[in-house]
Order: sequence, then structure tokens, then C-alpha cells
Amino acid sequence: MLIELANHNDDIRRLLEKGYALRVDGPHLVVRDIPYLDSQQALQSGAIVTKLVFIDKVRVKQDDHQVYFAGSAPYGLNGQPVPNLAGGPITIALSKTDVVVQRSFSNKPKDGFPNFFDKIEHYVRVISGPAIERYKATPLTFRVDTEVAAGSVFKFHDTLTSLAEIGDLAALFKDEVIAIIGLGGTGCYVLDYMVKTPVKEIRGFDGDAYHVHNAFRSPGRLDEADLGNGKAEVYQPRYDNFRHGLMLHQKYIDRTSVADLAGVTFAFVCVDKGSARAEIFDLLTSLRIPFIDVGMGLNRKQGALSGTIRATYYSAENAANVRNLKLAEMVDDPDDIYRRNVQISELNALNAAVAVILYKQLIDFYVNDNKLYHLLMGIENLHTFGMVDP
Repeated sequence: MLIELANHNDDIRRLLEKGYALRVDGPHLVVRDIPYLDSQQALQSGAIVTKLVFIDKVRVKQDDHQVYFAGSAPYGLNGQPVPNLAGGPITIALSKTDVVVQRSFSNKPKDGFPNFFDKIEHYVRVISGPAIERYKATPLTFRVDTEVAAGSVFKFHDTLTSLAEIGDLAALFKDEVIAIIGLGGTGCYVLDYMVKTPVKEIRGFDGDAYHVHNAFRSPGRLDEADLGNGKAEVYQPRYDNFRHGLMLHQKYIDRTSVADLAGVTFAFVCVDKGSARAEIFDLLTSLRIPFIDVGMGLNRKQGALSGTIRATYYSAENAANVRNLKLAEMVDDPDDIYRRNVQISELNALNAAVAVILYKQLIDFYVNDNKLYHLLMGIENLHTFGMVDP
């Protein structure tokens, strides 16, 4: 109900997108996580409740300028109750027992409230102002009620999708099961981007350990306790609080890993060993799983690094033909300069971004005029070269 109301009432949408922890409870809008000071100047958390008058099934308007409050009386920095909050003790029936209304407030500005957004913002300033000033508290927690999040892969409301009104395009990902094979320099950035994409499921695979040099080419924080642990073991908790359907495995993928890829609809191959790539290609091709392979080729030129980043698409129907073009290394190169200069995070991130954009073009999230299946970008000039119709 909340999302439906937000889609048809601009003031509700603005509250949700700003970060208020909203809930619809019958004919009431509940705004949780409202910080305030109690009589001892301690930080407390309450909730503002206001009536919803339904114009029709999806449009609402205000009842009056008053609100209800779940919490004790809020106090100011001077140790006195916040002034000009008329009203008094009251109880109302709500279906959720975690919010218990104790009082009503009435603080009407001269011109009233034109909408719910202005009304809630006004009362938050009055009630929460002292707590915000003293404790740097915030009512903008983006906390999503479990009923609101039902059916979503995200554990937070996807405000960017609703703000941009691209929900129909986001729905293109709802049945996608993505495998990311290799969570090294480029693979970990692919993981970061895909975690924030509403695909149904993400499976990541890497048997290597996470060392200091990995921290220099991966997104997010460095926790010293992570060093020496498996990459999958490091990245799983890093993203667990963001979404559902994330399963990272501390293992390598080879031609025997059929069961690991059961149900996968698309794969990213992010490995730097040619021999490993060859086995993975064999497996994906035999399972008719389309995939994108990424890679870099760097060299010294006039004392500086030069070279290319690459993303190559292998469709389920044409993977063997593309492979025969020998666009990716299938043997190990012990003299590869990239393996000696691993801390190049911007190139890893760029390589991953190109691969993810190519994937999203393939499912029609982005416009795909050229139908590229192989893309090279030169580091020295950022020019791109693409191949079509393999």
C-alpha cells in the first residue's frame, strides 16, 4: 500500500525518497525513527502518526493540522518541554504493536500545511530539532517496513528507481540469475555494480584469499581482520545488509562445476589466467549460458602504462564462433605486466563498468544501437573499438 500511495501522491513519495521510515497502518501514515530528547536529556526514538483521508483507492489528503505521537513528551536543550505543542494524552488503535500512540500535538503555522511532506517536516523540526543538534541524530533512516520490502531483492527501498520512474526497466532483471566467476580486481567491481541491480540472484565464485593488494583494487572499506580470509568470505558480509539472493562461494569454477551453475541465466568471467578461462568457457558453452569475459592488456610506453581494457560477449548460440576468433587469452602468460602491477583500481572499475553496461544493453535496459559483442577501450586516448555480427 505504501508504494502504491507514493506512486500516486507526490508528497508521500517525497517523504519516502528523502529517507523517512514510513508505514501505512489502516487510515494512518506512521513515520517511525523520530529522535527526541526526554526530560533527562537522553536520546529517545518515537513515531509521528497522522490521519489519511482517502479520496479514492490511491489518492489521499490531510484530515487536519494535528498529529499523534508515540513517545514521551519531547524536551528542548534548555531542559524544558518543547513549547507550543498543544494537545494532550490520547490513544488510538494501530495494527502494529511496535508503535503505541500516547499523545497528540497541535502546532499549526499561520498558513497551515499544503501537503503531508510539509506537515511532517514541520513537526520533525519542532520535535527532533534539539536531538539533532545535541546528538547529530537523524530521522532519515531509510528503514523499510518488512511488508513494504516484500517481493524486493533489496533490503532498502529502491528510491533511485522510483525517483527516475524506470520501474518498468528495472523489471527486466527480475528473473536474472547472475554468476560472477572471479572476485579479483575487476570481478569485485562487477559484484558491487550487480548487487545494486535488481537481479533475482547473484552467485560469486573465487577460491583465492583476500590480501592487502586486493584492498587497493576493490570497493569499500579495509578491515584488517579480513586479511588472509577468502574473498568470498570477505565480500559476503560486506553486501549482506543491502540485498537478498547473494551467495558467494570460496571455490574455483572449472569444467566439473555443472551443479554450481544450475539455473544461471548470465555469467561474467573475470579471471586473469588463460588456462582457467579456457575451462570456464568450455563449461559455460556446454551449458548454453551466455557470458561476458573481461580482460586488460597493459604495457610500458614512454615510461607510463598504456594498453586496453576489453569486454567480449559470448551468446549461447554463437559462443564457439566468437571463441574461435581468439579475442581472449586461453593460455597463461607469466610475464603479464598486469600481474605485477595489480593496484590499478580505476581500470578495474572501468573494465567492470563497461562489462555491466554491455550486459544491460543485451537485456534492453540501455539502448543498444550497434549490437556490439566485442569492445576495446584504449587507455591512452579512451577511444573505443567495437565489433558487431560475429
